[in-house]
Parts: sequence; C-alpha cells; structure tokens
Amino acid sequence: MRSLRVRLFATLIVATGALWLIAAVWIYVGARQEVEHVLDTRLQEAARMVSSLVAAGSLPPKPEAGGPPGLIPEAAGYERQLSCQIWSLDDRLVARSSGAPDEKLSDGGAGFSERVVNGEPWRVYAVQDEAKGIRVLVGDRLGLRERLVTDLIKGLLWPAAFILPLLGVLIWASLGRGLRPLDRITRELSGRDAEDMSSVDAGAAPSEIRPLAAALNGLFGKVERARRHEREVTAFAAHELRTPLAGLKTQAQIAVAAQDPAVRDNALRQVVRAVDRTSRLVTQLLALARLDAGPSNGAVEAVPLGSLIDEVAELCRAAAPDVPVMVDPEIRSMVLAAPRESLMLLLKNLTENALQHSPVGGVVTWRRTAGEDAIDIVDEGLGASEAELPQLTQRFFRGAGSSGAGTGLGLAIAAAAAANCRARIELMNRADRPGLSAQVHFEAGVMSASRQAGMAA
Repeated sequence: MRSLRVRLFATLIVATGALWLIAAVWIYVGARQEVEHVLDTRLQEAARMVSSLVAAGSLPPKPEAGGPPGLIPEAAGYERQLSCQIWSLDDRLVARSSGAPDEKLSDGGAGFSERVVNGEPWRVYAVQDEAKGIRVLVGDRLGLRERLVTDLIKGLLWPAAFILPLLGVLIWASLGRGLRPLDRITRELSGRDAEDMSSVDAGAAPSEIRPLAAALNGLFGKVERARRHEREVTAFAAHELRTPLAGLKTQAQIAVAAQDPAVRDNALRQVVRAVDRTSRLVTQLLALARLDAGPSNGAVEAVPLGSLIDEVAELCRAAAPDVPVMVDPEIRSMVLAAPRESLMLLLKNLTENALQHSPVGGVVTWRRTAGEDAIDIVDEGLGASEAELPQLTQRFFRGAGSSGAGTGLGLAIAAAAAANCRARIELMNRADRPGLSAQVHFEAGVMSASRQAGMAA
C-alpha cells in the first residue's frame, strides 16, 4: 500500500469499525445486565401486586376440587410478557392468567428461580403467603429477554451499515482536503526547472507538513551552496591554469624567436617553472577532488609517524633546499591509526606550506603538542594577521604575505585530509617568535592507541 491517502483511509475505516464493534459489544453486555435487572424488578412488582390482590380478597372464587382454575386479571402492560399462577400450598392450581401454562412454573420456595416449561426456559419469582395458604408465581420467557436485547443491538448495527459507507466518503474527502498542501508542493516541484533551487513556500501548510518543507528547503540550500562552490572552484581553477599557460606560451614563443642563447635559456627556464607550477596545481586539484569524492581515502592502518614525516620532507626538499625539516624525537615513537594516503596529504601540504613561508636559513619543526592528542608544525616566516587566520583553510585564499608561487589550495587540502584522519587543524601565530603554527588535533583513540603500539615496538 504505497498511497498515503489509501493507507490513512484504511486505517481510519478499520479503527472506526473496530470502535463501533467494541461499543456494540459493550452496549450488549451492559444492556443485557440492565434488562435482566429491570425485568427481574418487574417480576417482583407483579408478584407482589397479585399477592396484595389475594390478601384483599380480589381473586375469583376458589374452584371446587377438580374444577377449572379461576382467571387472574392481567396487569396493564404485562399481558404479553408476564404469566401468573396461584397455587395452594398443597399443590392445587387456584388461578392463573390468560396464556399462562398449565404446568407449574416453579417448585422452589420464595424468590427467583429458573425452569424449563413446555420446552421453554422461564425466569420465575415466587411469593408465598402462609396465612392464605397460597404461593404466587410470576414468570416470563427468557427467550423474550434475549429477543429484546438482540433487537436493541440490531437497532445499533443497522444504522452503522448505512452510516459507515457515508462515513467512508466523508473520510476520503477529508483526507483529500488535508493532503492538498502536499499535492500543491508536489505540483510546484514537478514544474520546476533543474536550476531552480528556491525555497518551497510552506506558509499555509499544516504543521505536520512544515518539517518536510523545511527539510526540502535545507536540502535545496545545501545543493545550491555545493553548486555555487563547484562553480567557484571551476572558475578559480580556470583562472589559475590560464595564468601559467599564458606565461608558458609567451616564454615558449620567446625561446623560439630568440637569437641570443642566454635569452633562449632564460625563457626555457621560465617554461620549466610554469610547467612545474601548472603540474603542482593540477596535482592539488586532483587531490582535492579525491578528498571531496568520499568521507575516507583508504582503509585505516597503523602508520609510523616519524618515518612518514621523513618521507614527506624528502619529497618537499626540492621546494626549499635551504630550509631543513626537524622532527621532535617524541614523534618518532608514535604510530597513528589513520588512512595512510590521507595522512600523507595532510603532512605533505602542511610541510610545503611551512617551507614556502620560511626564509632561507630558517627551520621547520614538527613537534608533539604537550598534554594533548596533537602534533604541530612551526615555521619561521612572517605569520598571518589575526583576521586572515580563519580564512587560511579556504580554497584559493592567499594571505597578504603569501608568495606568488602558492595556489591557495595547500591548507584547504590539509583541512580536508585531516577530516579523513579524524582530526582538525588549528592555525595560530607563534608566541615565542614570528612564524605560523599549525596544530593537528586528533580524536581520542587515534594517538593514544598508537603510542602504546609504538612503545611496544
């Protein structure tokens, strides 16, 4: 059952029918008890009434032995349900009402009793007058009682047979009216262009539908931001690639047209630099695309931190051959539980950024952050302004003190790779001297388990 309207309709109809049936059973039980009580009370009243008539001498004359019994006057309103007999205490029928059976209604003493007479069950109330020497028996058929209760229940169920279809029509129409806001939103969304990411108007929608509309609007906002970000990345990438390609073409034309060997050699060196810069930009864009493609970049494994930093430093040595990379001895004993490729991207881009901003003769140092599950890398450059620090991990952002060789992607890649390694990056200026500190804070368990593994090794 895929239709919400059909599902709600079926649920409401079944619930309504079940409630009606429960009410009918409840009324049947209650009515049966009440009818039993009322009719028993009527039996008592009728028996006492006849007994009072006997005491007042209002009975027909006593029949001769063997003669027919006299007739008792019918009590108004009882002639169709109640039957009355008067028996002497020596078991002679003294009188009876019209329609009363000839067989004795009860052999018991005073009070209520039940007996089968002529194949029918009877409910009888007896009053015994010792002074007059008679016993008054008043009874009614139990079948009449059952018929009375049955007629009462039929009176409830027959209207239900006509009302339920009408109720079903009303419920169906009400559901259609209640689900109309959903139909309106559906028509609005189905008629939209693929580029339309505007919010859904849920102002007139019921409160149950507003969370759905709010979730849709939130999704549209995320999609629009993602598309805008994609367009920005594409525009930035196109701009960043156009600049070195234009310079590459210019230098190549100079090299082709130059007659002076020195001019030609300089142009070729510029071509090599442009190719290197373009290659690095493409490599960074591909790395960023891989990080954006999924939440993880490889399986988690135990990675020796010291040896990986040494490997990264060797790869980055060509970028700044005059700036050494120092590693804190405490780091060399650590093993991190992280995806190796993501961890390498994180360390490589932080190291390249520190080398690019360190002066000749400066030192880049990897060290353990005391008292925390964190490591940090510090350089001896100029640092960044406090206003720029939160923006350094944005894509294609270059600070005021950045060199022209940077692309503005290194720290953005490092931040994305850190997320894959269950870590986050915090950038701050050094307190002891000029320079930038990039702290990598790992979640609990990444370094703690790794330190134990490193000490065991």
